[in-house]
Amino acid sequence: MEVRRTAPVKLVVPNESRDDLHKSARQFLHCANRAAEFCWSDNSYTECITANTTARNALYDDLRDETELTANLVQEAIRRAVQATKGCVERWKNGKQVSQPEFTSWSIVYDKRSATFYRNKVSLSTVNGRVECDFELPSDSPTPYEEYVLSEEYEFRASTLQYDAVDDEFYFHITTRKYDSEEDEDRSDNAEVSADTGHQTVLGIDLGVNSLAVSSTGRFWQGDDYDHWIGEFEKRRGELQQRGTQAAHNALLRLGKREEEWRKQYIHTVANELVTEAVENECDVIVFEDLTDIRERLPEAKWHHIWAFRRLFEYVEYKAPEWGVSVEQVDPNHTSQRCSRTDCGFTHDDNRHGEHFCCQKCGYEVNADYNGAKNIGLRYARKRQHRLRSSPKSGSGDAPVDVRINGGTLNGESHQPIAGD
Repeated sequence: MEVRRTAPVKLVVPNESRDDLHKSARQFLHCANRAAEFCWSDNSYTECITANTTARNALYDDLRDETELTANLVQEAIRRAVQATKGCVERWKNGKQVSQPEFTSWSIVYDKRSATFYRNKVSLSTVNGRVECDFELPSDSPTPYEEYVLSEEYEFRASTLQYDAVDDEFYFHITTRKYDSEEDEDRSDNAEVSADTGHQTVLGIDLGVNSLAVSSTGRFWQGDDYDHWIGEFEKRRGELQQRGTQAAHNALLRLGKREEEWRKQYIHTVANELVTEAVENECDVIVFEDLTDIRERLPEAKWHHIWAFRRLFEYVEYKAPEWGVSVEQVDPNHTSQRCSRTDCGFTHDDNRHGEHFCCQKCGYEVNADYNGAKNIGLRYARKRQHRLRSSPKSGSGDAPVDVRINGGTLNGESHQPIAGD
């Protein structure tokens, strides 16, 4: 199974280079919007361009002439527009109102050629040559950068540079990945692929303490990573509180601000990756559990877990539409105790034991949070089909709704085993 990790790192950008990054971002957005304009057609979704090669062959030379961006940055901008167009086309096919994608958020996507890493700094391509930026890492604790980016187990993937206009700071979200060969083999063996691209495809998301988020595709965003860094901040806070000096008090205030920035950037990163997971799997809906009364449902969750759940939903809710993906919520009751196999569906408290799910009826065993993510997607799928059937505009055709799962899709009305069964 593919394992991805992202390290959000604050950059120390030389004053003389800040304008170069801002200018690069404006030109990157120009390229992405020009590509979106080329890919889009108001007449029919069949006329929209959803092949990256087609868009690149048509636009690359012109965009290089129109901007001062390097080749890799131009290609990443085109790729972003194509992916967004794909998402809009899928929604259009299912009768939803869509419009041409438009990019307004400050961001630049870097691949491994346009971003070169050293131990404590990165060299980034800009409209005015390379800019070297140091990393601002906490001095009193390990960082995700050291754990993932400097690890030989992980390889660099396309990453995103973002700008916080409120604090006037630059953040680089460095994405890395590795493969778990055994889990990847299981995924291959259990994969079933749906070739029907006319279906609405749903990405279910389960939120929890052990795993901050799990998608119905089988991707995990581990809660222990989040807890570890929160614990480091709490440990440092306790040490400062024991000193009782004015200097310690001032340091405590700075630590609190740094922790708040870190938590926001961490959840922004997870939100970006959730949206990317939906886009890469051609999903047009991301479904979360309703967060009402989540404190009662997760009594073991600490305050920072509840904060993270609510922020994650909010961030995904405003990020996803830019890529043509909508965000919904469903009633979470019994999603953790229900068997997600469509030929079973047995619900019982004894089905779940901590992180492990084992159906007492059919014997299906799987990670409990992954089982919950599939059930959340299925619940929306069934609800959506019922609503479409009762709509006077739906005619005689009931729109099928797929749940994107590990290695394939699960049809909302299917009674066949799914990936992982």
